Amino acid sequence: MIRQPKRSLPGWLRPMNRVVVALGRLGLSTGPVQVLTVPGRTTGEPRTTPVTPIEVDGRRFAVAALPRADWAQNARAAGHGELARGRRRTPVALEEVADPALRRRVLRAFPGQAGGGVPFFVRLGLVERGDADEFEAIADRVGVLEIRPRP
Repeated sequence: MIRQPKRSLPGWLRPMNRVVVALGRLGLSTGPVQVLTVPGRTTGEPRTTPVTPIEVDGRRFAVAALPRADWAQNARAAGHGELARGRRRTPVALEEVADPALRRRVLRAFPGQAGGGVPFFVRLGLVERGDADEFEAIADRVGVLEIRPRP
């Protein structure tokens, strides 16, 4: 049985995100984790967050465990941003995925491609074991954004 999501974020999340962003700015790779920068929806100021792009059928996606997280709302509002891996920066278009079947496929792939993110979903109470079946089952409760190259 899947527990109800907890209301608070883990205390380590913000400091860890800052470390990952700082390493990225120094040009250091952090495995599959990349840094997404999007304009803030209110201020227009650049906002950064670590993401682990998931690849399904040759397309890339970002998953927001909390669909109302600031980074996800900013990405939806802007529709574009910049994805950085080390010093390499790529302009990207961002769009919410509405297709339920595609959302399920992306979430099913999540534990295999972004295993480091599984404990976060467990901590939030979204999944218990973190297997592909559990992730597929929460596809309608999380945010899924497609990441496409932007000219």
